[in-house]
Amino acid sequence: MNNWLPLNLKLQKLRAKLLNDPYYRLQSGEEIEIAVKLGMRIDANQATVDDWLRLPGLSIFQARSLVELSRSGVKFYCLEDVAAALSLPVPRLEPIKPLLNFSYYDDDSLTHAVPINVNTVTVEKLAQIPFMDLALAQAVVENRLNAGVFRNLADFQQRLELSGEAIAQLMYYLRF
Repeated sequence: MNNWLPLNLKLQKLRAKLLNDPYYRLQSGEEIEIAVKLGMRIDANQATVDDWLRLPGLSIFQARSLVELSRSGVKFYCLEDVAAALSLPVPRLEPIKPLLNFSYYDDDSLTHAVPINVNTVTVEKLAQIPFMDLALAQAVVENRLNAGVFRNLADFQQRLELSGEAIAQLMYYLRF
């Protein structure tokens, strides 16, 4: 884990909250900056209501609306799309932009993915998964051998210190 934060007790507490509390709601631009440095990202097209509620300034109604739109097939390609969906001016959402990831998902590719059990697969098979290179495949198997089986996707992400963007790309190909 990166130790880039100074020894300031307030910042260390915030770092612990961000890493350990998936429901912690960011309060300021400073917290957003720290969250970004820790690798926190929210995929606008896969976000849950809880994901959206982590962002400062969004209400439960706005979060539900964004999730409903995503589920109905609306794709968000940029911050302007999210602003339009919420009938908000873009500058109002600009502070949260560093946390948002706008990935495009081809509906056909998601339905044809055959998940691989990361707790039993070989390095060679892992390296064949889209978005996974040989180094990551080796790290997965080594971590599994040293620390035991992965409980779920969140455990996998935490133990391998993967970004939200990486998990968003890999999650369709993995099972536990």
